[in-house]
Order: sequence, then structure tokens, then C-alpha cells
Amino acid sequence: MGQPEQRAEGAGPFTTRLTWYRPEGETVVWESRLARRRGALSVRGPGETADRTTTADAGALRRLRKLNALASGAFVIGGALFALGAAVSQFGAGDALESAAIYFAGGLFFNTGGYTSLLQVLNAPRHAPGGGGLVASAWRWWGYEPMRLDWLSTFVLFVGTLVFGVNLLDSFLQGLTVQQVNRLIWTPDVIGCVLFLVSGHLAFAEICHRPWPCLRSRSLGWWIVAVNQLGSVLFMVSALAAFTRPATGSLVNTGIANWGTLTGALCFSLGGVLQAFERPPAS
Repeated sequence: MGQPEQRAEGAGPFTTRLTWYRPEGETVVWESRLARRRGALSVRGPGETADRTTTADAGALRRLRKLNALASGAFVIGGALFALGAAVSQFGAGDALESAAIYFAGGLFFNTGGYTSLLQVLNAPRHAPGGGGLVASAWRWWGYEPMRLDWLSTFVLFVGTLVFGVNLLDSFLQGLTVQQVNRLIWTPDVIGCVLFLVSGHLAFAEICHRPWPCLRSRSLGWWIVAVNQLGSVLFMVSALAAFTRPATGSLVNTGIANWGTLTGALCFSLGGVLQAFERPPAS
């Protein structure tokens, strides 16, 4: 038998979809998001009109299900805590220290969700040469794979959660000048928002197999990416409104800052709920 013909698609130097046309007439398609989230390949045999899926072994699927449950739960709880912190700040239900403590707790869950998302990429089953199926790899806590778009997207997301952590820790500091507030609290906030936006753009490139966003309303993965990116946009709006004016010592717009955080956080909670359903099939 001859070697299968292979076609690669993706965004720039990144490959996000591989299609193999096997000599026996079978077509096998690997997509990075489908493989790492559901542990599956799409297969169409000779004469078949619909795709079917083939999955990795049961152990690899159990691993993916556990990681997905942890990541989705972390984003649901983290988003809910951020929304609560913004509500406390907006409606005056507590003082600034209480709101900062709630935000900090939410940030820890965002850290967990970001790192677990990276683990999903590192421990996803890899495609065998020639479309021969998916092969599970040994467990890894860390890896450096910058030429994988899914790794790059989740790595940037994780770094963004860590930068937000700097902002959240600094918010406990008392007696800061306006310049110190903008440098120690506002600047990390904006940097974290930029990293979230970059991560979301890369996630769109992965799911769309091209450098710019697409519309795929029937794809659960697309909706997860879109909802999370909307949350990132709202976080950025909130961050810009939270700049402290040097002349007055007041925020640009406190209401927009709080409502942007609240609605953006709810988007991440919703994204976490949706992610709970983007998992491998039950055994």
C-alpha cells in the first residue's frame, strides 16, 4: 500500500488541522481542538456520507475528562467570585478590603483554570503518522511547544492569570500615591487584559484554521471561545475605566469599571459551564 496523501491547514506557521487521504479510500481528519478536548479524530470511509469519530484509549479519555471538569469548574467559580467582588464594590455592600479579598480568591481559581487548560494541551493524545489514530503520551506537568497554536493560546492565558494575580495582590496595599496605584495595580490589570485578548484571538485562529475569526454557530467550541473573548473585551473596558486620574485622584468611571468586571466575569463563568460539555464521551 502507498503512503496517504496529507493536507495541512492552519494559521500562519501553525498547523491546526491535518487531513489524510488513505490509499484504501478512507479520509482521516485531525483537528487540534477536537483532539485535545474530546480525544477524537474524524473518519469517513469509502462511500460514507457522514463523518464518524475514533477516539483515544479509555485511559487518555479519563484523563481529558478530569482535566476538563477541573478547568471548567475553576472558571465557573473564579468568574462568579469576580462578579461578586464587582457587585460588592458597585453596591457598597462591603469595604474595599473585602472586595479585594473576594477578587483575590477568584484570581486563584482563574490561576487554576489557566494552568489546567495548559495541562489539557500538554497531555492531549497526539496523532499517529499517516492518520493512524491517536496515541496517549506520558503525563507531563510542563512543556515548551511554542509552535503549537493551542499551547501558545493556553500559555498566554495562564500568564495572563498570573499577571492578574500581581494586580490583585497589590490591591491590598494601603497608602499608595496615585502614581503608585496606576503603576502597581492598574498597569498589571491592563497587561493581564491584553494577554487574555491575545489568548482569545489565538483560540479563534485555532478553531477557524486561519488567522482571523470566523462564525461557526453550530460549534460548541466556537461559542466557548466567543463568550470568553467577550469577557476579555469587557475586562479591558473595565480596566481602562479604572485608570486613576492624577489631577483628581478619582477613577475615570467607577460604574463602568465595576460593571465591566461584573459582566466580563459572568461571561467567563458561562464559558466554564459550556466547557463542561466539551468533553470526551463517557465510557
